[in-house]
Amino acid sequence: MSVVLVTGASSGIGAAIAIAFAEDGWDVMAAGRDEGRLEEVADVSENIVTWAGELQESEDCDELVADTIDEFGQLDCLVNNAGVIVRANVAETSDDDWRHTMAINLDVPFFLSRAVLPHLLRAEGSIVNIASDWGLSGGERAAAYCASKGGIVLLTKAMANDHAADGLRVNAVCPGDVDTPMLAAEAEARGIDLDVYLEQSAADSPNGRVATPEEVAALTLFLASDIASHINGAAIPIDGGGSA
Repeated sequence: MSVVLVTGASSGIGAAIAIAFAEDGWDVMAAGRDEGRLEEVADVSENIVTWAGELQESEDCDELVADTIDEFGQLDCLVNNAGVIVRANVAETSDDDWRHTMAINLDVPFFLSRAVLPHLLRAEGSIVNIASDWGLSGGERAAAYCASKGGIVLLTKAMANDHAADGLRVNAVCPGDVDTPMLAAEAEARGIDLDVYLEQSAADSPNGRVATPEEVAALTLFLASDIASHINGAAIPIDGGGSA
């Protein structure tokens, strides 16, 4: 049995990833801040164990990894999914918003990747980072978000270079707009009706719609699988062709 640790697993993309891995037979440590929502995810499969808590400090990340090893005895894949977005340009971005965005979107994946390395090297496992198409090219009024996601794309490539010879693969999934609670919160923050916002987002994609969380989860599971054994250091858009 293989074991995966998924962050931001209480809703949206993270929940879909946890469920997809569980349905594929993996044991899953689903981590997030909302204990109630995590339990709803765990109700889907007996393969899912939950961990509720904050992950902004390196000590928290070390604890999560240690708890995962205590629970399952091994770790084969890390999915760094937890993320936040602040819709603001540089002039509008406060110090606190910048630091919080970097802490969640870049610091936590770095801390967790460092903590899991001994276990994943032993297992010749993989890391999948959920980045963004805005980590490949800039987006409007999302300066901190774009910077953090660009950072996670290059962290992915750096780790892939450093550890490929050791059997560890590191890849990034770069979604465009996805129909998630985060997108709904973004619409609310901008004062736009959700249906209108989804229509606007769909118009930016050549195939005329936004992605589903399950589609992002399927790509993530593929990258973690043996079928993708020669894919390493990739940053793969899943945006209906928007980045093309």
